[in-house]
Amino acid sequence: MSLKARLTDDMKAAMKSGDKQRLGVIRLILAAVKQREVDERIVLDDAQVLAALEKMLKQRKDSVAQYEAAAREDLAQVERDEIVVIQTYLPQQMSADELAAEVAAAIAASGATGPADMGKVMAVLKPKIAGRADMGQASALVKHKLAG
Repeated sequence: MSLKARLTDDMKAAMKSGDKQRLGVIRLILAAVKQREVDERIVLDDAQVLAALEKMLKQRKDSVAQYEAAAREDLAQVERDEIVVIQTYLPQQMSADELAAEVAAAIAASGATGPADMGKVMAVLKPKIAGRADMGQASALVKHKLAG
């Protein structure tokens, strides 16, 4: 079952069960997917839907940080609740050890020797960990390993 079909089925289930909070988040996800399909005149596959979900997750995390800085815990909690629903559609996240192993393998595969080769390493690494790890965290780890 494709991710879009799963989202649609979950939306129907949320409607039937009366789960308004979950229903609202799923509708936001489907609207973002549909918007991208209309804008680009394509039908999104699962990888592109995952990319849209990751973007939404990042936006929510940024919003939580902003709301907490402004002492708006009520709004931050709403965003955290949305994050929980969005994460149910993302693949299982890699552990720190798994990420470190992937980074080491990518450095070896690209033959990187220093910080100047970071682009080569990230080009090898990105397809392997897309959707399963935070790219900012991976980038920082690559930079640390290449620097020292």
